[in-house]
Amino acid sequence: MPTYSSNIKSMGFLYLETKKAASLRLQGLSADEIKKKSLQENIFLMKTDIRKQEVASYIMNRLNTLDVFLLSKLATGSLSTSKLVAFLSIIKTDRLLYEFMREVFAEKIMLMDYTITARDFDSFFQRKSEQSEKVASWSDHTYGNLARTYKSILINAGLAKEDSTDKKKLNIAKPLLEQEIIVHAKATGDYDYLKTMIGGQ
Repeated sequence: MPTYSSNIKSMGFLYLETKKAASLRLQGLSADEIKKKSLQENIFLMKTDIRKQEVASYIMNRLNTLDVFLLSKLATGSLSTSKLVAFLSIIKTDRLLYEFMREVFAEKIMLMDYTITARDFDSFFQRKSEQSEKVASWSDHTYGNLARTYKSILINAGLAKEDSTDKKKLNIAKPLLEQEIIVHAKATGDYDYLKTMIGGQ
């Protein structure tokens, strides 16, 4: 499992970029070739060379967790499935977001409480700061940025919607996963990640 990191706050979902990279991988390009295209051709439409390199490396790290079946679903599947596979690649590479999904998101679904509040985020980061010196070393500003990033990712992945009366709240949108995705995940050991999205046992 990766170590705790707050880097996601400067990356976010990167869905279109991840989908484009998945298509290139399926065409036979290597990770290094995609990184080179990012730098030389700016295929991810970034403003600086540093950002081109950072985003390409981050995306390839995510895609390296996916096999050909999942890469194909990301690149050519339905919009909802494609976004969920992109999200899967994120929680497979970001330990803290994965634990948030397992300990807060999935728990909420199992309790049939479909609202995530600011207090839920605060409680989660407080708990993690007590468990990890690294997380404890982060500032309140970092926690706030992470909470905003998590909200944005969940909304863009189709896993939540902003509450219409209170923008600080999220309303969980439990996804409908394709059966072949579930079967594949059970066969490859990814089902624990899927369960964080659906609240399964």
